[in-house]
Amino acid sequence: MSLKNKAGSPPLRWPAEAVWEEVAPLLPGFTVEVLPQVDSSNSELMRRARDGQREPVLLVAEQQTAGRGRLGRAWNSGVQPGDLLMFSLGLPLERKDWSGLSLAVGLSLAESLHPEVRLKWPNDLWWQDRKLAGVLIEALDLRYAVIGVGLNISERVSQGASDMRTPPAWAREINPGWDAPAVLSRLALPLVRTVLRFQEQGFAPVRASWLARDAFTGRAVRLSDGTEGMAQGVDERGALLVHTSTGLKTIDSAEVSVRPMPG
Repeated sequence: MSLKNKAGSPPLRWPAEAVWEEVAPLLPGFTVEVLPQVDSSNSELMRRARDGQREPVLLVAEQQTAGRGRLGRAWNSGVQPGDLLMFSLGLPLERKDWSGLSLAVGLSLAESLHPEVRLKWPNDLWWQDRKLAGVLIEALDLRYAVIGVGLNISERVSQGASDMRTPPAWAREINPGWDAPAVLSRLALPLVRTVLRFQEQGFAPVRASWLARDAFTGRAVRLSDGTEGMAQGVDERGALLVHTSTGLKTIDSAEVSVRPMPG
């Protein structure tokens, strides 16, 4: 049996064994682990990978004390375990070009949740123009990927400084009966399939599906570097396309963020 739990039975009833049974045939050596508390599920898996532990694993964190989002922003857990679904998938990934992986991951999550969940380049899920979830991908030697997901489950009064610019959405707006374990059950297997497909084919085959959920195509946007223009989707490598006053600009830097223009 490949279920691990280092601190006894958690108060939430996680579908760890069911997820393991679904995923293990695709990822030999796969394990599922639930931690009541950790600084960051991504940080924990990156530490393990640096120490030589590079087997495929799904690590669920009921609470994080130092969760991280894109561009080094803080990502804090809710007041109670289960307010957020927080997990990281670590697995070997043999591909020279990882461009578009965060987009492919976001698409997989959106497709598992609802037809009207939209995608904000490069790694956020939006519900009715509000942030539902974020993705953080880290790599070790471009051979081991750690894919972190933070998804709001229930409404929270405070989201922390990292999310003040975008109002939050939560999964129970989509389905009031969902809790964190139920949403994990929906996401895990499709996510693994997506990453394995990406390893073989890259982002290009799912570009059309991503564009169908793009939250910004045809909207005026402002980039964090001050560039303004009209969003025109993404190219076959997942780079953002923005039509500016000086022509079409291709944005593929993870250090650039994009926001819709007001009005």
